[in-house]
Amino acid sequence: MDVLNPVMWSVHVGFAVLWVGSVLFVTLAVLPPALRGDIGTTALGSLVGRLRWITRIGAVAFVVTGGHMAGTLYTFEALTSTPRGHLVVTMLALWFVGTGLVEVGGSKLAEGLDADKLREPARDAKPFLYGASAVSVGLIVTAGLLASPTLF
Repeated sequence: MDVLNPVMWSVHVGFAVLWVGSVLFVTLAVLPPALRGDIGTTALGSLVGRLRWITRIGAVAFVVTGGHMAGTLYTFEALTSTPRGHLVVTMLALWFVGTGLVEVGGSKLAEGLDADKLREPARDAKPFLYGASAVSVGLIVTAGLLASPTLF
């Protein structure tokens, strides 16, 4: 029995849930109080730092697990010429964009927090974190489409 494939799927999905949940939590639960000035800079810095670390560790996990899954399930032709392959490529593109948005938004927050500011860096990071949240929802939708056995 091949145990590697289920392990890769589980790690991939686990990190996806952790990353998407973290992005949505920071955007929906942490950013609004930061915009109002109702959260301390130390607490915000800690939360944003963790989000950035989750994003970076997730990047390694996604490359390893997603690369394994793509390499065992698809050929280059299947990725570029089938609906399921297009969904995989879409997922990859969304993940790159989402990771970039989190990194830019996190950097804007971190720079402002280092200068002991709160509201301004939160406003500067807001569009990037909102974008990352939208992308993360897009990833979930794409994953749901891929998981549907009857769709394709």
